[in-house]
Amino acid sequence: MPAYPTDQSDGIAAALGTIDSNSPVSEVTRRLLDLFTSGSIEPGTRLPPERQIATNLGVGRSAVREALAALEILGIVSVRPGSGTYLRGLASDLLPNTLSWGLLIGRERTGELLEVRAGLEIYVARLAALRQNERELERVEKALDQMRASTDDLKAFAKADRDFHDRLAAAAGNGLLVDQLDVVRSLLQVYANRAVQTTEDALIAQAEHEAIHAAIRSGDDDAAASAMAVHMTTASRRIAAAGD
Repeated sequence: MPAYPTDQSDGIAAALGTIDSNSPVSEVTRRLLDLFTSGSIEPGTRLPPERQIATNLGVGRSAVREALAALEILGIVSVRPGSGTYLRGLASDLLPNTLSWGLLIGRERTGELLEVRAGLEIYVARLAALRQNERELERVEKALDQMRASTDDLKAFAKADRDFHDRLAAAAGNGLLVDQLDVVRSLLQVYANRAVQTTEDALIAQAEHEAIHAAIRSGDDDAAASAMAVHMTTASRRIAAAGD
């Protein structure tokens, strides 16, 4: 039984949650893609109207319109004039559609994406340490608190982990960098959601995030970059293993 029957668009809109991002179009696209590839929505489901999605996400309708246009190009959704926008295919079919653009075909491409992500995340950590955006760093710490509280709930831990990196990217203060990371993370998300398999994995990841946070809080950009490099090594290894 699908989580959202074809006529229950309210459930889809509510599941998306609100967005707090400097790059609303890329964040809307990522949020929709994550939901569509989760397997919880039946193929052929009609999506909520743009206005409803925009209201739930807390963004303008233009951001939703651009995100849906991008997903239509990728073959994720289909737009039927006078009827609405519909999800195409099963979750297992959707990801290969996006990957057919040459972004993530085979293990070699997955490895290349992991390398790109590592480089971007390391630079994010360095910038966050240098720029010391107090408001965003407080939000990073809240995400870390959630990680500490959810090492026995791996689904909640994965969300807190994602929030930590999202908020750290915002603290770096570079919108283009955020956009690039959003794309890479979305393409890896199908593996990343399965990467932390045990409480032991979660505790290791938590300790790595603690080290990153401490270095950034101290304003030591070299230490922050080094701590993120350590984390990216272990995280990339887990993600690559999840894709085997």
